[in-house]
Amino acid sequence: MGSTSREIKSPEDLLETPASLELDGKSRKKLGVFFIESDNRRTAFGRGYTGGTTPVNIHGNPIADLSKTGGWIAAFFIFGNEMAERMAYFGLSVNMVAFMFYVMHRPFSSSSNAVNNFLGISQASSVLGGFLADAYLGRYWTIAIFTTIYLAGLIGITLCASMKIFVPNQDQCDQLSLLLGSCEPAKPWQMLYLYTVLYITAFGAAGIRPCVSSFGADQFDERSKDYKTLLDRFFNFFYLCVTIGAIVAFTLVVYIQMERGWGAAFGSLAIAMGMSNMIFFAGTPLYRHRLPGGSPLTRVAQVLVAAFKKRHVPFTRSELVGLYELPGRQSAIKGSGKIPHTDDFRCLDKAALQLKEDGDDPSPWRLCTVTQVEEVKILIKLIPIPACTIMLNAILTEFLTLSIQQAYTLNTHMGKLKLPITCMPVFPGLSIFLILCLYYSVFVPISRRITGHPHGASQLQRVGIGLFISILSVAWAGAFERFRRGYAIRHGYEFSFLTPMPDLSAYWLLIPYCLIGIAEVFSIVGLLEFLYEEAPDAMKSIGSAYAALSGGLGCFVASIINSIIKSATRNPENKQLSWLSQNINQAKFDYFYWLLTVLSIINFCIFLYSAHRYKYRQSRTLRSGKPNKTSLLRIAK
Repeated sequence: MGSTSREIKSPEDLLETPASLELDGKSRKKLGVFFIESDNRRTAFGRGYTGGTTPVNIHGNPIADLSKTGGWIAAFFIFGNEMAERMAYFGLSVNMVAFMFYVMHRPFSSSSNAVNNFLGISQASSVLGGFLADAYLGRYWTIAIFTTIYLAGLIGITLCASMKIFVPNQDQCDQLSLLLGSCEPAKPWQMLYLYTVLYITAFGAAGIRPCVSSFGADQFDERSKDYKTLLDRFFNFFYLCVTIGAIVAFTLVVYIQMERGWGAAFGSLAIAMGMSNMIFFAGTPLYRHRLPGGSPLTRVAQVLVAAFKKRHVPFTRSELVGLYELPGRQSAIKGSGKIPHTDDFRCLDKAALQLKEDGDDPSPWRLCTVTQVEEVKILIKLIPIPACTIMLNAILTEFLTLSIQQAYTLNTHMGKLKLPITCMPVFPGLSIFLILCLYYSVFVPISRRITGHPHGASQLQRVGIGLFISILSVAWAGAFERFRRGYAIRHGYEFSFLTPMPDLSAYWLLIPYCLIGIAEVFSIVGLLEFLYEEAPDAMKSIGSAYAALSGGLGCFVASIINSIIKSATRNPENKQLSWLSQNINQAKFDYFYWLLTVLSIINFCIFLYSAHRYKYRQSRTLRSGKPNKTSLLRIAK
C-alpha cells in the first residue's frame, strides 16, 4: 500500500469492550472503532504475533500433537526440581544459623541477620530471573541455567563445611566458650568465602523460583474446559511438593547433620539438587514452551515515555486519530494475546493516542499499542496484593529464628524420644501437608456452601483467610511467650537461657506453628494462582516473581524491625536489655510478638481495602477484525 492509508469503520459484530474509552467529567464520550490499514506501520516487536496461548516445542516451533506433551506427566518432572530447591532453601535456612554460631563462631544475632539477608536476596532477586525468562531466555532455559548455578553454590558450601582450611580452629571451644564469645572467630577471608558461595546459591534460586510454578502451569491447555480446575489443583500440588522438600530438610537433613556432620548435611542438599537437575532435563521432550516476548522493562519504559511526551494532549484534541491497536487476534508482543482496554490509570492511555503529527511510521517510544499500555496497568494493579503478604513473610522469617531460641529453653522430649531443636520447624510443614491433603475433601465442600464459589473461595479470599489466621498465630505466640518467660523467672532459669525447663513442653509451640502453616497454605497458594492468572501473557514469570519478591522483602522487613527494636529498646546506661536480647529469659519476646500482631492487623485492613477495589480480568484475547491489519480507535463525533 506504500505510505497511504484508508479509514474503514468496523462492522457491528466487532467486540466493543476494548474500544470503549470514557472521558473524565461530565463530557464523557465513547470511542468508536475504526481501522486504518497500513503495511508500513513499524511496531516495537515486529509484525504481530498470535496469542500467548499457543505452545511451542524447545526449538520454538508449533507442537503438532499436544496430546503427546504437557499435562501432569510433564509437570511431575518440573515438581522434582522445585522440591530439591525448597529442600536446599529450608535446609540452609534452618542449619546455617547454627553452623555460623557453632562452627564459624559468629554471634546468634549476626548469624540470624546474615541468614535473613540470604533468604531475602534469594527471593527479592527473583525479579531478575522473571525478567530474563519473559524477555530473552524463556522459562525452560532460565531454570536450566540458574539451577546449575544453584548446584555450584551448594557444592561450595559443602566444601566449606568439609575442609578445615575454611573454618576456624575448633580446639578448646566448648559450650561455655561459645556463650562467652571466647572461641577463635572465623578469619575475614573465611567469612568472605562462605558469604560468596552462599550468595551464589541465592543467585541461583533467583532464576528458579519465579519460573518453576509458571513453567509447570504452562503445561496445561488454556482452551480446555477444565483449565481452571486443573490450574487450581496444580498450584495446590505444587505447594505440596514445596512442603515435602521442607519436611525433608527439617528432618532427614538435620538427622544427617547430627550423625555425620555439617559436610554430609550440606552435601546431601547438593546431591539432591544434582539428581533433580537430571530429572528436569530428562523431561525436556515432554515440555510445552511459551515464546519470550522481548524485554518487558523496555515495553514498560516505552509506555511511560510515550505517556509523558503526550501528557498535555487532551483526549478531545481535533488532531486525535485514536488509540492504536492491531486488529484480529494478533498482538504486537510475541507470546501474548490482546488485552481489552480498561479505564484505570487513564494518564497511561495517552501512550496509545495516535495523532496526525505522528505520521505513518512513528517511533515505539512515542506510540504504543493498547495491549502494551494495558500490560503496564495490570502490573501496577497487581502490586498491592503481593505487597500485603510481605508482613506474613516477615512473620514466617521471625518464626524460623525466634522459635528456635524459645525451643532451647523447653523440653523437646516426646515420650522417650528427644526431638532435635532444629527439627521444630517441621511442624508447620506437617500442618501444611495435612491441610493440602484435606483441602478438596473438607475445605472446598464446606466453603462452597458458604460462598457459592465453585472452588470454595476465590483467590483473593484465600489470601485474606491466610492473613487473618497469621494474626491468630502471632498473637498466640505472644501469649505463650509471656507465660514461658514468667515460668522461667519463677523457677530460677532467668540466667540459664540454654538450659531446657523439664516441666514445660516445647510442643506448646505447635499451636502457632500449625496456625502459621495453615496461613501459608491459603495465602501463598492463593497468591501464586492469582498472579499467574492475572499477569499478562508475556509477563507470567514477572507475575510469579512478585510473590517471591514479597517473600524477600518480608525477610528484609524482619531484619529491619529486629534492628530497630534492638536499638530502640536497649539502654546500656541503665543496663536495660533489648526486647530481643540473646538471653531470651530476660528479653521481651512477648512484646515483640504483640507488636507484630498490631502490624499484621493494620496490614490485614489494607488488604481488605485493596482486594475490595481489585477487579479480576474478564477476558484474555480479543476476537475482532482480520489479522495483519493496524487498528485505530477514534473518538466518535
